[in-house]
Amino acid sequence: MSDILARVAAVIESRKPEHGGDPATSYVAKLFSKGDDAILKKIGEEATETVMAAKDARVSGDASKVLYETADLWFHTMVLLSQFGLTPQQVIDELGRREGVSGIDEKASRKEQ
Repeated sequence: MSDILARVAAVIESRKPEHGGDPATSYVAKLFSKGDDAILKKIGEEATETVMAAKDARVSGDASKVLYETADLWFHTMVLLSQFGLTPQQVIDELGRREGVSGIDEKASRKEQ
């Protein structure tokens, strides 16, 4: 994998109001200024658009919109991570922790906690 996620995360972090992000000139700063609910709403919209693109691709055979919408979804999820002081690397580390663990077993362990 490349370091693109880290670079995008750094730009997102720089757009926070406390780091000088200006909602008048930055889409991400505007999202941060509107708070968690605006970010969550955008993730919901992007998730729905990703699902719809996948349904369309199933019929058309053209997955290009799935790729585009997934990039939007990942981007907005990265904004949410930053909002909560988290990083893409932490998500990658969590995926690594789960590697080789049965999804069924992993889900069952959450119920035990």
